Amino acid sequence: MFYNKMEDKNLNLLLTNPDQEPTDKLLQDVLADQLYQTYLELQKTIREIELSYEWRFYRDGKSWLCKITNKKKTVAWLSLWEGFIKIGFYFTEKTRVGIIDLNIDDEIKSSFVKAAPIGKLIPLTIVLESKNKIEDFRKIAKYKMIQK
Repeated sequence: MFYNKMEDKNLNLLLTNPDQEPTDKLLQDVLADQLYQTYLELQKTIREIELSYEWRFYRDGKSWLCKITNKKKTVAWLSLWEGFIKIGFYFTEKTRVGIIDLNIDDEIKSSFVKAAPIGKLIPLTIVLESKNKIEDFRKIAKYKMIQK
């Protein structure tokens, strides 16, 4: 179930209108209530661990993405889909090994181990459908922040 959604070719990416900036009101309108509450909890977690975030429209992906940063370092990317929030982290071969030692969901670890590199980077994806994986986000983000 965890990654079946990611493999489904008929997913609906939200926030594809370049003229509609993602405001709290818009997000509340386009997300189901539970998912909007998850998004608010995620925002709170981002602030608690002293990260910043900024929404930008990316023409190559034809959608708004949220870039999550620590000072100038990109920690993760967030996109909104119909039914879930997708968060992508990218690691190098050198920093990849520490993920396995984190106390996070085994499905995340398993998918990460199987992930094909994109150039020199290895993607790690979290799919949030509810608040239950926000603690995994926190642990991975904190790990990413200390990597060089």
